[in-house]
Amino acid sequence: MDFYKTLEKGAVIIAHFGTTHEDTRERTIDVINEKIRGEFPKLDFYQVYTSRIINRILAKRGIENLNTTQILEKLLEDGYKHVIVQPTYIINGTEMEALKREIDIFADRFEDIRVGSPLLTSVEDYFELLEVLEDEAGGLEKNEALVMIGHGTDHPAHSTYPMLDYVARDLEKPIYIGTVEGYPGLDKVVKELKKDGKEKVTLMPLMFVAGDHAKNDIAEDWKEALEKNGFEVSLNLKGLGEIEKVQDIFIKKARELENIRPEDILVKKAEYAKGRKASH
Repeated sequence: MDFYKTLEKGAVIIAHFGTTHEDTRERTIDVINEKIRGEFPKLDFYQVYTSRIINRILAKRGIENLNTTQILEKLLEDGYKHVIVQPTYIINGTEMEALKREIDIFADRFEDIRVGSPLLTSVEDYFELLEVLEDEAGGLEKNEALVMIGHGTDHPAHSTYPMLDYVARDLEKPIYIGTVEGYPGLDKVVKELKKDGKEKVTLMPLMFVAGDHAKNDIAEDWKEALEKNGFEVSLNLKGLGEIEKVQDIFIKKARELENIRPEDILVKKAEYAKGRKASH
């Protein structure tokens, strides 16, 4: 389904959770924004920070960022009819759910509005990310490991983290997944590292930007705890958004929206009710 078939005035929005750290913003958000701008020459570019807290902090510094509702209202006022929205979230958690809800309110007011998926959505996404992370880690010796630390969430999508860890174990990759808040936690990671005979560990954030959690929870708390458990620990405080291949994954997801409109489950259910054969 060609997004451009009846295009009159279109926009591409990249939706970030946001950050108050200028250093990581410059290496992640600013970089992927420019790439998206170049990848969609037919569309006008916009960005949003979906975190109200971050937007409030930045507003006190004199930096204004529109949230999702505000940018969609602005686009309607300016006569836009076609919109692509690509988030830079890692999981399909609370932020993604909130983003979809906000966009759903406007769905009938645009001729065509399409929303891309977070980094870890399909099964193939897990395999692809682990390959990227293995490349990032470089050649690891048998006693070395890369430990990726995610934020964690009370949303059911928290299951993303143990699934990524499970796939890494299944593929026998020296990559271990932990979370600041939730499972797998520090104890689980330490147990697995010791069981597999790892002695040297590199810690890295499983987060788009390397902000407070990377600089405090990972660089201090996790590093100190692992050292107390006898591991030699080094740090790679690079947000996933700094890795070119990760940027490319998000861009690929956005480009897919040019030809595919994501299927609406409510529309599917309505079709089933009319007699369309279900797939199970």
